[in-house]
Amino acid sequence: MAVITDVDTIDIRFPTSLSLDGSDAMNLDPDYSAAYVIIRTDAADHLEGHAFVFTIGRGNDVEVAAIEALCGHLVGLDVDAVLSDMASTARLLTDDSQLRWLGPDKGVMHMAVGAVLNALWDLRAKRAGEPLWLHLSRLTSEEIVSLIDFRYLTDALTPAEALGILRAAEGGRAERIDQLLEHGYPAYTTSPGWLGYSDEKLARLCKEAVAAGFPQIKLKVGADLDDDRRRMRIARECVGPDFPIAIDANQRWDVAEAIDWVKALAEFTPAWIEEPTSPDDIIGHAAIARAVAPIRVATGEHVPNRVVFKQMLQVGAISVMQIDATRVGGVAENIANLLLAAKFGVPVCPHAGGVGLCEAVQHLSMFDFVAVSGSLDGRMIEFVDHLHEHFVTPTVIRRGRYVAPIAAGAGTEMLRASIAEYTWTAEQVRV
Repeated sequence: MAVITDVDTIDIRFPTSLSLDGSDAMNLDPDYSAAYVIIRTDAADHLEGHAFVFTIGRGNDVEVAAIEALCGHLVGLDVDAVLSDMASTARLLTDDSQLRWLGPDKGVMHMAVGAVLNALWDLRAKRAGEPLWLHLSRLTSEEIVSLIDFRYLTDALTPAEALGILRAAEGGRAERIDQLLEHGYPAYTTSPGWLGYSDEKLARLCKEAVAAGFPQIKLKVGADLDDDRRRMRIARECVGPDFPIAIDANQRWDVAEAIDWVKALAEFTPAWIEEPTSPDDIIGHAAIARAVAPIRVATGEHVPNRVVFKQMLQVGAISVMQIDATRVGGVAENIANLLLAAKFGVPVCPHAGGVGLCEAVQHLSMFDFVAVSGSLDGRMIEFVDHLHEHFVTPTVIRRGRYVAPIAAGAGTEMLRASIAEYTWTAEQVRV
C-alpha cells in the first residue's frame, strides 16, 4: 500500500513590482507569488502532486502557514483511497470543525484547502497519464456530480439538474476533445493594460495583441478618470472601432461611483466592466449591471466560493463569470461554479495571469467546453505573458488561442531551479 509521506510547503515570490507588471488601481506594486505545495508519496512511480495559491507578495507566508495546518490530515493516508474518492477527501479538509471556524468556505483557509486538493488532482491526473482537462472530461456524468458539495446550492442547482446539464453534453464530448486538440481555446490578453505602463508601451502592446490574433484586450482602470479616458482613446485608436476592449477596476469603486465612471467611459464601448466594486457586494453588482447595460458586468477572481457565485447569478449581478483556479476550494468547487453558470446561461471567462494561473485554469475551461457548456460562444481565457518559463509544462498560445495541454497533470508544477531561485526567506527585503 502506497501512502502520502509528506506535504511540503514553499514561499515563492517573483519581483514583478520592479517592472510594474500586474499594476492596477488597487494593487500598485505586486510581487507575483505562490504559496506552493508538493504532495509526496512512497509509491513506486515517484510521482508528486504540485499546486499553489496565487498571492501578490506580503501575506504569502500566511497562506503557506494555512496550507501547513492541513498537512496532518493527509500524511499516512492510502494514496489510492485518497485519489479514488476526492469528494470524501475534500470533506476531510473542509469539515475540520476548528479550522472551519476561520471560514467557513472562504478566505485564507479555504484557499489553502484548494491548493491541497488541486495538488491531489495534479497527482491523480499524472497517475492516469492524462492532462487534467482530459481526465475530467472522461469521467461519467454521475462521477462528476459525485465530486460536488451541493450544500447551500440546492435552491439554485440540485444534483438532478447538474446531472441533466452534463448528460445533455455527453453526445458531443469526443468531437469537442478533438476540436480542442486541433484548434485550442480562445484567449484574450491583459498584457497591454497595466496602469504602470507608459502610453507608448500601451500603444505598442495593443497593436502587438491584435497582430498576434487575440480577439480581445483588457485595460486596467479606476485610478484617475482623465487618465482612463486618455488610455482608452489610445487603445481604441490602435485596435479600431469594433475590436473588443474590456476594462477592469479591481474593486476600486463604490456603487454610485462605478456607475458614473463606467458611463463616462461608455463612448469607448467597453466589452465589460470587471470587478467594479467589492466582490462581496452582490446587490451592488446587480445595481451596477442594471445601470450600465448594455455594458456587461464581469467578476469572480475574488469571489470566495460557490455560494456567492450562486447569489450573483440568482439576482442577475453578472453577465460574465470569472472563475479563478486558486481562489476557491479546488477543482470540484470550480466544477460546481461551471455548472451554476451553465444553469443560468452565463459564459465563463476565467481570470488568469499571475503565477501559473494560465497554466491551471485552462484545464477547467477546456473541461467546461467538453463536458458542461459544450460551447465556446462568448468564452475566452485571460492570458498574461508573465512567468510561464518557470513551469514544467508552460502555457502555449498560438494565434490568440490556448493550445490544449497534452502532458499529464494539472500544469501546476514549477521547475526545480525556479523554486530554488525564488524561494523567499524572512530575512529578504525587497528594494
